Amino acid sequence: MSQLSDTAASGVLDDLELYLGLYRRMLLIRGFEELVQSLFLKGEVYGTTHLYSGQEAVATGVASMLEERDRVAATYRGHGHALALGVDAQQLLDEMLGRATGINGGRAGSMNVNSPADRLIGSFGIVGGSIAAATGAALALKRTTGGVAVAYFGDGAMNQGYVFECLNFCQVQKLPVLLVCENNGYGEYTAFQSVTAGEIRARAEVMEVPAETIDGMSVWTVREAAARGLEHVRGGRGPAFVEAITYRFVGHSRSDPGAYRPEGELDEWKARDPIVLLRAQLEAEGVEPARLVELEQAMSADLEQMRERGLAAPFPEPLSAREFKD
Repeated sequence: MSQLSDTAASGVLDDLELYLGLYRRMLLIRGFEELVQSLFLKGEVYGTTHLYSGQEAVATGVASMLEERDRVAATYRGHGHALALGVDAQQLLDEMLGRATGINGGRAGSMNVNSPADRLIGSFGIVGGSIAAATGAALALKRTTGGVAVAYFGDGAMNQGYVFECLNFCQVQKLPVLLVCENNGYGEYTAFQSVTAGEIRARAEVMEVPAETIDGMSVWTVREAAARGLEHVRGGRGPAFVEAITYRFVGHSRSDPGAYRPEGELDEWKARDPIVLLRAQLEAEGVEPARLVELEQAMSADLEQMRERGLAAPFPEPLSAREFKD
């Protein structure tokens, strides 16, 4: 097991093109979430939204280590998970807008997106529901393709009883599951320390599941931890558990201003913005700042085009009584 570290291993950026791709992906996730929030405030996004801003390194780092045969179960804060897997950003935005061109025909909304073609078996509004879904997927994968099921979940899920049932079952059956706890410090509006006893990873370790706590703001650290966990899982030795210490830069959902956070806490975490950290590392490795600015400007232009196309897309036709029943 390893403790949280603020430093990246030296020489980890041996493939600059790979990390430039990860930088683009993290820019996409951040920009997408900012666009969704803007559209929500203008009344264009219906229902609720749970944004992934600040946690981009976790989904991006893990997804970069997965194979085509693997499957992922996301949380209701799942836009970042979906985009990290390669779900088409335009189709995902159209889904947020409730348009017929959305990835689920405009009928899933923000919390229930799925895209089996992109390895995303679902996003789950039930806290910890992703763990149960990944457990079922792992049963199927073990008997078929041999892939790994990944479950993302928050720190609040670790106080749900069925999570322990699934964890126990996965370990007893040696199921191929990588469990990724995105500990962003809060279960909705409550600081996790005030409702959660002990160390989160210890709850996996007591079942002899290998677990570690890592810096979830560092994409290279996440990649390294995912590689270790996946090596264990792919070796047929059962599940592995990663607790990624991260932080959401926005409220829990919709218009939550996050007033429950201690003064200065958000600023402290923003000083370790995962995008800023990766940008600094890329520059330290010799990437010209102008090249990064070009990537950022291109992403902004792409997102603006997505916004225009999404707002121009048609709404789905109402289901007939027969179609709804079927």
